[in-house]
Amino acid sequence: MIRMTLAEIAKAIDGRLLDTSAAGIEVTGSVETDSRLIAAGSLFVAKPGEHTDGHNFVAAARLGGAVAAIVEHPVDDELAQIQVGDAVLALGRLAKHVLAELKAAGNLRVIGITGSNGKTTTKNMLREILSTAGETIAPIESYNNEVGAPYSMLRCTTETRFLVAEMGAGGVGSIAYLAEIARPNIAVELKVGLAHVGEFGGIETTAAIKAELLHELDEDAVAVLNADDGWVREMAEGSANRKVWFGTAAEADLRAENIALTIDGTSFDLVVAGEAMRRVTLRILGEHHVMNALASLAVARELDVPLDAAIAALEAMPLAERWRMQVTHRADGVTIINDAYNASPDSTKAALQTLAQLGKTGRRTIAVLGEMAELGQFSREEHDAIGRIVVRLNIDQLIVVGERAKLVHLGAMMEGSWDGESEFFDEPSDALARIQEMLRPGDIVLVKSSKSANLRHLGDALSGEIQAEVH
Repeated sequence: MIRMTLAEIAKAIDGRLLDTSAAGIEVTGSVETDSRLIAAGSLFVAKPGEHTDGHNFVAAARLGGAVAAIVEHPVDDELAQIQVGDAVLALGRLAKHVLAELKAAGNLRVIGITGSNGKTTTKNMLREILSTAGETIAPIESYNNEVGAPYSMLRCTTETRFLVAEMGAGGVGSIAYLAEIARPNIAVELKVGLAHVGEFGGIETTAAIKAELLHELDEDAVAVLNADDGWVREMAEGSANRKVWFGTAAEADLRAENIALTIDGTSFDLVVAGEAMRRVTLRILGEHHVMNALASLAVARELDVPLDAAIAALEAMPLAERWRMQVTHRADGVTIINDAYNASPDSTKAALQTLAQLGKTGRRTIAVLGEMAELGQFSREEHDAIGRIVVRLNIDQLIVVGERAKLVHLGAMMEGSWDGESEFFDEPSDALARIQEMLRPGDIVLVKSSKSANLRHLGDALSGEIQAEVH
């Protein structure tokens, strides 16, 4: 974070410095919500949580080197404290102030990303690309909510040139809240899909929440939009901002043609403003990642990053992120694709299509599927539909794990006249034993589920990773 006195921080977050004699003390380190991460000069945010209360760790923060704490009520400790009504809102206010200061100084450009799928991959792609042009801050993992996003934003300093802010949807107003804090110079709308549809009640509500990012843009901001997504095209009609389109549609400013998929990655011809530029070869597996790459290249182009440098950064990426289409080639000729960090109907279908395409080379395909979480009233029909899609794509073998995913197994059995091609297991450990028993050289195994299903550890075990634990 930029250097600020406690008096300046209290003013920025509409808080009250309990000991006015500490007004001139400066925060010179990071802002943390976890006392274990505190270092010399840090500011501790005592955030109440579901399982514990940050106020219980104010003393630990002081011992770790914190110079002050943001609190919702005074704590009996000698550490300087700024009292606020809501610590999470205060975190957001502080992030907004810091970013405004950095942007006003002309040092910082902010890119905001939203979409039902692809946010984390696109964020990681942009971090690799933009780091070639200057210091770039992007959130770790999926720090994209009302706590994680401001926390990541506060890592910016006077040396930071680019901030990539991932914005997840937590309900109506959630993306508007984050966009109002970040005030992006460039907004990226990736896709409107069925992720979180159970929470929001329908895809129409999801689309409206994603559109909040465009509604919060300043006049001179640029919207980078998916030309292949009807929901994105519709939301763009209400935006007066300059638009840059990406996709496979003929009118896209950045377009992909001749997409090809192999077990070693994904490639396509890049066309910019109607002019064929060059072949792009990603080491990242999956045709759906082409859209993420196009969005990233569109942002890079707006920020004047040389195209060759941007493409080189993309081509050097070994994977999108751990447990996201993570490929392991075993010594016995078996290939494991571990994509079990997140799952929605859209992303699961895309992963299955990739598996089916790879199977056309003659290799046996095995899909190991678990629950797609947060689908609410749509859970039954969407899990059933995925089972039927597995059959229609001619996947050779289906392993379904967990009671909440059982309808995938039942859907597959109802769709085709299968005889043992689909098997159901309550526990990942039982599924692992069966898969290890059936594997033979040349097999390609896709492991796909939401994080809550814990199949990522099953994927690790199949990949032969030492740290794998399957329960």
